[in-house]
Amino acid sequence: MNLTGKIVGMSINFLTKKFELTVAVNEEDNLTARYEELKNEELLDIRIKKYRARRSLDANAYFHVLVDKLADKLRISKPRCKNIMIGRYGQPFYIDDSETAEAVIKTNIPVAKMLENESVHCMPCGQKVEDGKELVFYKVFRGSSTYDTKEMSILIDGTVSECKDFGIETLPPDELARMINRWKV
Repeated sequence: MNLTGKIVGMSINFLTKKFELTVAVNEEDNLTARYEELKNEELLDIRIKKYRARRSLDANAYFHVLVDKLADKLRISKPRCKNIMIGRYGQPFYIDDSETAEAVIKTNIPVAKMLENESVHCMPCGQKVEDGKELVFYKVFRGSSTYDTKEMSILIDGTVSECKDFGIETLPPDELARMINRWKV
């Protein structure tokens, strides 16, 4: 159950010695039924974090349109182009929620093959020979479908800039501004 709202109170239960949070939620649909379903569970996975507006589906669709046009112009595959754009303007995948430990993998997969991968977005960041085998280090990036509005705005701004460098038509400035204003948090 994903909800939005705010914390409105905190107290301590003197019998259990545990803190209890009171939250006011914005969503009403099916909340009573979900409460009844979960109220007696011994343990729940609860995550509370600062709300960030999600990017619109139009933004993700527009990013893919730009990638397709750029790939055609550069005569490279669409997965390769998407990985390059995400590697230049996308968001790293973090090992934990602290956003301090960026994920890096070490593998013998050649760069040319990794750039064609559609299930994981990686960019090479180093290499070495180990036991006579050439290994490549790749920085791992999150897929664009996980981006919030700010992150998606950065990705599209960078991709639009590259498209313009190659003479690819992009949305008119007023329409692009309208989309960007919709993305703002």
